[in-house]
Amino acid sequence: MYNFELPELPERTLKSRESGITMVMDKGLSLRQAEDLISRSDDYTDIVKLGFGTSIVTKELDKKLALYHKAGIKTYFGGTLFEAFIVRGMFDAYRKLVSKYKMECVEVSDGSIQMNHDDKCHYIQELSKDFIVLSEVGSKEEGIMIRPNLWISMMNKELEAGAWKVIAEARESGTVGIYRPNGNAHVALVNKILKNVPGDSILWEAPNKSQQAWFISLLGSNVNLGNISPEDVIPLETLRLGLRGDTFKQFMPSEKVKGAGASRESSACSTKSAASATSNTNKAANKATGKTASGKAAGGAIAKTT
Repeated sequence: MYNFELPELPERTLKSRESGITMVMDKGLSLRQAEDLISRSDDYTDIVKLGFGTSIVTKELDKKLALYHKAGIKTYFGGTLFEAFIVRGMFDAYRKLVSKYKMECVEVSDGSIQMNHDDKCHYIQELSKDFIVLSEVGSKEEGIMIRPNLWISMMNKELEAGAWKVIAEARESGTVGIYRPNGNAHVALVNKILKNVPGDSILWEAPNKSQQAWFISLLGSNVNLGNISPEDVIPLETLRLGLRGDTFKQFMPSEKVKGAGASRESSACSTKSAASATSNTNKAANKATGKTASGKAAGGAIAKTT
């Protein structure tokens, strides 16, 4: 899996895994781009989501899905497409579509439409009979705040209904749902969710590096993260391993951190000692010649050269 050995890296789960999942957002990759994604990062890509409604206009969709499936990567259509079918009263047609394309996973969401939560749980229950279900919680609209207790209740009910993972909404922008408009996490909300919902059952959408690093710092290398862009899969894996500045110190062995600190202190002390010794030597030399540090004679007159 790795090109060379580096001791004491964080232990990463391997595919097919239940935690440490990376879900990649495909917003319309070509066949060649999908091949490139697989070639460089299939070991680190667990799931590919065909974002929002891109699957209806993506060329050679069946061939691209076949590439992903052959590489052992699960796929599903974005939740917005599910909602587009539901709002038109076409649940059975959606189910047939997913089967036609041999999708292993489905997403059930209500981020763009009003849906009774019991109805949502019913869809999860029905689809979980034939597919792996990921259900998404949270609104896609900016400014809409859902109370923490409601987040917790919905997540737990959807897991009970048969969802494999519940997705904490953030969109591809990372500015709604579990994040503030500036992209920072709603820390209190996340903490309350973690106290009441099994952590391995949550997939946190984290499209931006700062958000990925924040969750890794909070929950470790094997946190489930989603909405990752294809070009960010390898950089994300380095964050998980502590091989990028944002998480480097977190995963450095503790004795090495202490050793590095001691080394720096020792080096600083040595530098100070050397500077002090040099200063003392200069003072002694100046005293012998009758000069002060300013180059003046002890009596205040400028020393003359003879």
